[in-house]
Parts: sequence; C-alpha cells; structure tokens
Amino acid sequence: MAKNPNAAKLGEVGEEFVARSLTTKGMRVLDRNWRIKEGEIDLVVVDREGTIIFVEVKTRSSISHGDPLESINNEKAFRIQRLALAWLATHQRLGSRYRIDVAGILVARSGEFLMDYREGIL
Repeated sequence: MAKNPNAAKLGEVGEEFVARSLTTKGMRVLDRNWRIKEGEIDLVVVDREGTIIFVEVKTRSSISHGDPLESINNEKAFRIQRLALAWLATHQRLGSRYRIDVAGILVARSGEFLMDYREGIL
C-alpha cells in the first residue's frame, strides 16, 4: 500500500492504464486490488485461452529511485505467488492454468505512459 495519497493516486492511474491495455488485447479483468491480510494482488485477468493472469503493477513518475520493476525482488515475487494461490483457492479455481506477470509503468511529466510488461516471472 502506498505511504502517501499522491503515491496511492499514481498507483491507481498505473493500474488503470495496465487494465485498459490488457482489455484491448482481449483479456477480461476478473478482480482488482484483491486483498487479504498477507497482501494484495493488483489485477487478476483472464486471457482468451482461459489462463488466469495475476499482474503486479509498479508505477513511478521518475526513475530517481530506480526502475519500477527493480522493486520486485525474490521475496516479493514469492509473496505474489502465495497470494495468487490464495486467490485461486478462494475462487474455487485451484488447478487452473495461471501465470504471474509484472508491469512497470513510468508516467512522464508530459502525461505519457511508458510500460515495461513482463510475462511469467514465476
């Protein structure tokens, strides 16, 4: 969760951008900001083949603190995996095909979005 309101708003803008990008590719959003006490999954989508995709979105307004995807270390990746399995269990989807993707979003001062999207990080 973001520590200040500006960061939270920036995160929401990035998540919305990713959700729109994925739906234009034929995917359907199943869930947003699904939360349990262990953490939160930003986006859950399903592709045309029925694969459930859990998407971690990291949004930044500059790279002064590094690339957005640099914040996803092994510990964070494995926490996302545990959350994905919890989502599958909660929604009676254990055994479904799934993958975990990440999206790094940079929002330029001009308002332009730059996305680095990586499929199947685990």
